[in-house]
Amino acid sequence: MQSIKLPRKPPSSPHPILNLSFRIFFSAAALFAVVTMLLWAFVFTGHTDIDAQVLNPLYWHGHEMVYGYALAVVAGFLLTAVKTWTGVMMPHGYKLLGIFICWLLARLSWLGFGLGMTLIGDSISWLYIAAIFDVVFVASMAYVVCRAVWQVKQYKQMGILAKLALLFFGNGLCYWGIINADMNTTKIGIYLGFYLIIGLVLTIGRRVVPFFIERGLSMGIENSEPVKLRNSNTQDIASLVFFFAFFISDVFYPNKYLLTVTALGVAVINIVRLIGWYHHGIWQKPLLWSLYIAFLGMCLSFLLYALQPWLGYPHSIAMHGLAIAGVGMMTLAMMTRVSLGHTGRSIHQPPKTVSVMYGLMVLVFISRVLLPLVDMSHYLMWIMMAQSAWIVCFVLFCISYLPMLARPRPDGLFG
Repeated sequence: MQSIKLPRKPPSSPHPILNLSFRIFFSAAALFAVVTMLLWAFVFTGHTDIDAQVLNPLYWHGHEMVYGYALAVVAGFLLTAVKTWTGVMMPHGYKLLGIFICWLLARLSWLGFGLGMTLIGDSISWLYIAAIFDVVFVASMAYVVCRAVWQVKQYKQMGILAKLALLFFGNGLCYWGIINADMNTTKIGIYLGFYLIIGLVLTIGRRVVPFFIERGLSMGIENSEPVKLRNSNTQDIASLVFFFAFFISDVFYPNKYLLTVTALGVAVINIVRLIGWYHHGIWQKPLLWSLYIAFLGMCLSFLLYALQPWLGYPHSIAMHGLAIAGVGMMTLAMMTRVSLGHTGRSIHQPPKTVSVMYGLMVLVFISRVLLPLVDMSHYLMWIMMAQSAWIVCFVLFCISYLPMLARPRPDGLFG
């Protein structure tokens, strides 16, 4: 007798924002980008009661931009992309909510510490609570990605899994340094996380940026042949080797000659890559030129790293350039595009505010990185300008994108 296969029940969730991870994590990341930058403006100017003996306020800011904002975007992107890559359904509904709540409780704990609030007699208790939820958040995210990759034997994704494991380790170093009053260990943990995020951006960007440009131009330019962009495995390997050597030099083995050679190597290789990706048609489409400008900003930042030991400007200028371009601009460009495509909307008709958002992020780069190079006498003013542009940028994202992220797809599909 032939058995009859009953159709599988379609996936469902209690609210559209819990359908796929990009919805809730992109929404939360954008809101958090506004809140944490507002609080950082007060911390930076000394208007909060943060305990600087427990944690250097600069490291508070660095940790939350890397392990708070950036890792939320990574979670939203990866837990959505892995479903596309492997065909395995990722957490949704209450399971996704559980992963998200761990991220949220960790962030609220760090905000409590940043405000100088006391818990059980001191403020460091907030960071003990944050450590627990951060560990569960990263571990659960890595587990579901590993399970999907293992299930379909896509071992080529193991590099991404390795980076997630190292992010887990880097965050653990931050907390270990805090617990043991060793700010140098905390600093290493923050820089490890930051450069791992940049490594992820370079790895994922190498895949998706040329793909998005090819798709965006081939479908959007009339009477033209399909666009094919140049890429090279040799460039991929060389970029990875130079970047790894740069990371070791900048964090563990400070040598100005090695730093200059490795940073210059990363910059030149990726400039050559950008030349191969260039097409004049990108300037007609904000969702494409934003990706290109983000990569260009990263290349410029690596050049700043290369020149810094010889010209003497602060190391933080080059670091912030890489952070703004590689984390700020790149994540913004990815979120604005992915949010359209995965909610069933046309990527060729983005909200009119996207160009303004990208322009504001360029202003963040100019005011935080380039203007201090030529005028350090107004350093505080340039920083406040950058902070303001960042906040307005993500407020616009929230206004333009949160409604679509919280609503069902127009075509009625789950996603």
